[in-house]
Amino acid sequence: MRTICMYFQVHQPFRFRRYRFFDIGNDHYYYDDYSNETILQKVAEKCYLPANEMMLELIEKHQGKFRVAYSMSGIAVEQFKLYAPEVLESFKRLADTGHVEFLSETYSHSLASLKDGGEFERQVKAHRELMREHFGKAPKVFRNTELIYSDDIGARVAKMGYKAMLTEGAKHVLGWKSPNYLYCNALNPKLKLLLKNFKLSDDIAFRFSNKGWSEYPLTAEKYVEWLNRIPKKEEVVNLFLDYETFGEHQWKETGIFDFLKALPDMVFKHSPFTFSTPSEVADNLQVIAAANVPHAISWADEERDLTAWLGNEMQQEAFNKLYSLCDKVYSVEDPAIRQDYAYLQVSDHFYYMSTKFFSDGEVHSYFNPFDTPYEAFINYMNILGDFEIRLNAALKTHVDDQVARLSKIIQEKEDQLKRLEKQLAGKKPVRIASRKPSAAKVPIRAGGVEAGDAPQRKKAASTGTRKTGKKSNPAKKSPSGKKSSGK
Repeated sequence: MRTICMYFQVHQPFRFRRYRFFDIGNDHYYYDDYSNETILQKVAEKCYLPANEMMLELIEKHQGKFRVAYSMSGIAVEQFKLYAPEVLESFKRLADTGHVEFLSETYSHSLASLKDGGEFERQVKAHRELMREHFGKAPKVFRNTELIYSDDIGARVAKMGYKAMLTEGAKHVLGWKSPNYLYCNALNPKLKLLLKNFKLSDDIAFRFSNKGWSEYPLTAEKYVEWLNRIPKKEEVVNLFLDYETFGEHQWKETGIFDFLKALPDMVFKHSPFTFSTPSEVADNLQVIAAANVPHAISWADEERDLTAWLGNEMQQEAFNKLYSLCDKVYSVEDPAIRQDYAYLQVSDHFYYMSTKFFSDGEVHSYFNPFDTPYEAFINYMNILGDFEIRLNAALKTHVDDQVARLSKIIQEKEDQLKRLEKQLAGKKPVRIASRKPSAAKVPIRAGGVEAGDAPQRKKAASTGTRKTGKKSNPAKKSPSGKKSSGK
């Protein structure tokens, strides 16, 4: 079996407005609604709607032999609901074909997997339920934010019940090995790994319209020739791309849609390759080795590491401050606080603070709404400062409410005790008639039976019996051994 696995990331962040120092404590609304709506509708018109239409046509034309996969952040779904519900409907139509797989990821497209604690698991669970709600099926394959992966992260994902995970086929991880096989997690071999073929993926995502590229223009015929050159023993080619590649990053005028439309025909007619979803790859291929990834990798930039988001002190300070608030956020029941916290975690905010100006500087500038990374940092920290003020106020209110509730409970108990005391004070004491104990029972004296009393009473009873043939009556004696008056 030789197959192609095409996977697309779908994500749009909630963008923040320019939030100044003097807004802190005075204005708690952080979002640039105009930009969010305008950008999403533009991308929907240029990319999502025409690309989804073409995918549906290709699936129907090839009777299900053409298959693709998507991961869609919870933040993107929320924006589709707000600004472009027709996009969400078009994805549902793709899901209904049965030949499109939707993957799990973090709800906020966040970096939560890099921190200990339960936030990563909470987001994954929330996203899984969102996919089930909209597409009718809980995902079995996981794709972390920006393909971030390490052995430890993979083990956590396996523990959550996923059978496979997508990540980057980074050179410094694979060395001489090819990404065109199925691998597994080094700590838990049950988790299978699909590794991105970054060269063939980036030829489409980044180099397609570059007229200075030696292979320009890229056609479907040329691309299938490259696929056919792959050694026959290599089983799977994982093409992982941003979905915005089609129509947004590579405009329609570049011929990107024509390329996409022609590709399945060329593959089926001129190569031995088929198309498969990630689940099908994981189910049908055998693992050849474990991928050892002790340090986290991603699909970003030349380094394929985390420096796009955590490569400088500004990013690290913002990241650590954000996640230091996590326990406080979940100690209060405030939907607005939790929603803002989810939006603050979107990885794009840290990406805007990147100071990488060299090989990948142009890419960072394209996606950055701020003029400088320093401006992005100041804006984010201003918002985070206001958020912390609100959080502390909510936490204080929560504690005060807890104290008030406990005080009320205590007061109610005290009132109840007073009522019972009054009732008891108004009642006459009840005299309990004595009764002759059975031979198997120990006589009960005033004050109750204490440990060790039974043997002593037995002895006292035997020594107090007269030799008259009649048994003495212990019930007629007081605890001191004297006869009771009977009153």
